[in-house]
Amino acid sequence: MTEALLPERLARAITLGGPMPISHYMAAANAHYYASRDPLGARGDFVTAPEVSQMFGELIGAWFADIWSRAGKPDMAYVELGPGRGTLARDALRALKRFGCAPEIHLVENSPALRAVQQEALPQAIWHDDVTSLPNGKPLMIVANEFFDALPVHQIIKRGEDWHERLVACQDILFLPIAGKKVPETIVPEPLRDAPSGSIIESAPAGVAIARALARLLVDNGGAALIIDYGYNGPTIGETLQAVKDHAPVNPFDAPGDHDLSAHVDFATLGAMAQLTGAKQNGPVPQGAWLTAIGLNERAEALRRRQPDQAASIEAQRVRLADPRQMGSLFQVMALAAPDWPDGAGFDDD
Repeated sequence: MTEALLPERLARAITLGGPMPISHYMAAANAHYYASRDPLGARGDFVTAPEVSQMFGELIGAWFADIWSRAGKPDMAYVELGPGRGTLARDALRALKRFGCAPEIHLVENSPALRAVQQEALPQAIWHDDVTSLPNGKPLMIVANEFFDALPVHQIIKRGEDWHERLVACQDILFLPIAGKKVPETIVPEPLRDAPSGSIIESAPAGVAIARALARLLVDNGGAALIIDYGYNGPTIGETLQAVKDHAPVNPFDAPGDHDLSAHVDFATLGAMAQLTGAKQNGPVPQGAWLTAIGLNERAEALRRRQPDQAASIEAQRVRLADPRQMGSLFQVMALAAPDWPDGAGFDDD
């Protein structure tokens, strides 16, 4: 008997159990989506910064090398959450090697399709299903680039004077968001309680839990982390749940499991949780400003001198990564570190 497609399975679950929270819908859709394909690149659904240019990963590697050197060059482990094709890790580790740093490699990835691609790029890596099995006992250099945005979000919506959990209902295999049961006003941040009817607030409990776990690893073992994603300093009013297919936006409630679902990252909440756990926080700052501060222009110029026939392409890559009209202001960079570790470069204007 052929296994039912994801929309049919979700529809059956809703028919039997009633409308499901947005977070459950998003988790199921993304689990199926990432497990069944390599979504990156021109032939996929979207392109991330490491796929735009080698400069992105190289500068991240150099950033960690600087901290490693100032910390006394300890034995460390490189950890990446959601490493895609392994492109960022490969470029960062190449840069680290130039500085004499050769850390163990640990990748947090539960997609069989992407693990297979990563295995080719980084055959020496150790894979983990989640952050709970990451190494304890040595300092860590942790990267999470476009990882937190794919974690499920919980939504509440205001109807009249009351706030309600936002759920997903269906008719046949047509899915739509609805207002569910009333929730206590006490769960709504006080400055947002008087928002007009129709307002939506998002939260990401899974992301908060992971940020706390990473901060605990840093506090216990030493090291630093970079979180790079599109986001905001919240909590705030507004829905950011979105879907991308073939490099274009689509309806998040059409064909679940066939496109990437994501939501903007609340950097303020992640940073607050990390600080409560004992870690230091720098940023967030715009990606373009951060990359420029740590040497993007200089690295682009060096590559242009080495490959003059690729000068136009290299400049286009630099612009895409840093220009405020492209990825430069949409994406934010936040650093976490153990309390007794050096601060990373690029955050002087905090």
